[in-house]
Amino acid sequence: MEIKLRCEQTKDYRETEAVTREAFWNHYAPGCFEHYLVHVMRDSPAFLPGLAFVALDGDKIIGNVMCVKSIIQGDDGKACEVLTLGPISVLPEYQKKGIGGRMLRQVRAKACKMGYRAILLYGDPDYYTKQGFVPAENYNIRTADNMYAAALQVCELRVHALEGVQGRFIEDTVYDISETKAEAFDRQFPFKEKCSGTPSQQKFEKIVRMRRKAD
Repeated sequence: MEIKLRCEQTKDYRETEAVTREAFWNHYAPGCFEHYLVHVMRDSPAFLPGLAFVALDGDKIIGNVMCVKSIIQGDDGKACEVLTLGPISVLPEYQKKGIGGRMLRQVRAKACKMGYRAILLYGDPDYYTKQGFVPAENYNIRTADNMYAAALQVCELRVHALEGVQGRFIEDTVYDISETKAEAFDRQFPFKEKCSGTPSQQKFEKIVRMRRKAD
């Protein structure tokens, strides 16, 4: 199996959304909204098409990753521009083959060349710490509501890129999606059964609760 990576193209959009839906369906919650997020993200001024990649097995898209600009609102009053990564998706039958890691490395290399300091995301620490990320708390970077969160992870794109930077991580508003619009968008795709109480959902709920007030 030879997997290739390239930038997402306009003709890929619907297939990429379908891949994202398959990857996230029932993973974090019954059903998913991530494919709608991919759909609307491309219209955001913060979206970076040069950092949107797809993974292909032949002509079939089997994975994708996207990024937008965000900021760390510094405790010193200064805003530091960084990247938010996600969604990142791999079809279930292709998972645990290193494809997600390859896409992450591609994003990091390209983002570094573009001059960005760091990538932040909310995700499973068990996975992202294996991909070069560390807890944002290590840098005294908190959530927008000034909490330390286990899910908030950061990856510097060059040594000491975040030296002297600490504050609150502020995601772009594109992540504040409308659940009503997301549900309507999902009806454009073939019906899939929603399930609750899955092991991945239970783990996600546990990680979400791993928050504490900043000192």
